[in-house]
Amino acid sequence: MALMAEEETTEAAMALLKEWIMTYGIPRALYTDRKNVYIVERARRPEEIMAGREPLSAFGKVCRKLGIRIIAARSPQAKGRVERKHGVYQDRWVKELRLKGVDDLAGANRLLGSFTGRLNEKFAKDPASEEDHHRPMDPDASLADIFCWEETRVLRNDWTVRYENRIYQVIRQSPLPPAKQRITILRRMDGSLWMEYRGQSIQFKELTEETTQKPDLEAAQISKEKWRPPHDHPWRVSFRKMVPKKPVEEPAAALSYG
Repeated sequence: MALMAEEETTEAAMALLKEWIMTYGIPRALYTDRKNVYIVERARRPEEIMAGREPLSAFGKVCRKLGIRIIAARSPQAKGRVERKHGVYQDRWVKELRLKGVDDLAGANRLLGSFTGRLNEKFAKDPASEEDHHRPMDPDASLADIFCWEETRVLRNDWTVRYENRIYQVIRQSPLPPAKQRITILRRMDGSLWMEYRGQSIQFKELTEETTQKPDLEAAQISKEKWRPPHDHPWRVSFRKMVPKKPVEEPAAALSYG
């Protein structure tokens, strides 16, 4: 099975894996190269250390949900069969497109299914074992909810969160996630969004320019100016003048007895 795309992106890899699962089931493992679409090679972040997880790409998170193990090859020679098939596509597939007069991705993908089918009929061999290493898909599971981009954000004090240069407001609901807590934002392949807090769905709405109040720049500028007390303010009066004077006591009259 193959798919043509402009680049080897996460979206293209997800689309091909989704098509494979719908056709054959969930594979136990995938043998890939070390492209950052599949493998993330960086140090673990604090939240990943606390959760006991390794850093994963968006494609890796999808495979984790499905229970698919990613085996990364360290050289092109390790994937010899795939590399040889790439050579077939670069030779016969290019000529096939030229003969059919196809010059766009949509048309190429429509033609690709029949082309790979003929290749399989001509060159496929019976496997050494008939054991199928695919698991059936759970009928209650939704592939649209599994194949998505998953990121975490921190709720602000006003229960808003920024995602892809847009601001979203969490709607008052029960239970309401506390401010300053991390929530999960998931974006499906069709572009739709949903949010979760500890596995529970969160209702939200996008704040547009009409609903977002613009800050008063002049008031903000005035508030930043240093306040100075006026000349007649008590702070400017000498401390000696602020303390009331004590009344002077007159000496008592002397008494004499004869």
